[in-house]
Amino acid sequence: MSDSQKAVVYVRLKDGVLDPQGVTIQKALEQMGYDEIEKVRTGRFFELQINGNASNIEKKINEICTKLLANPVIENFTVEKA
Repeated sequence: MSDSQKAVVYVRLKDGVLDPQGVTIQKALEQMGYDEIEKVRTGRFFELQINGNASNIEKKINEICTKLLANPVIENFTVEKA
């Protein structure tokens, strides 16, 4: 029996990796008068609907993340079951 599950994957730059988009957003916020914002880091998220054996789903999602969705050299990812 196969089950359909939903997972949300969050991909973020590792600490220490320059985030030019985050810097640009932070500067724009400062120009808009939001001086209390100290730092902005950007990221992405993906919603995956996946069918298969529950024991293999986590392994497959991790494989998908490391092969396609995230660059493991500069990014970290987290997975949440939805």
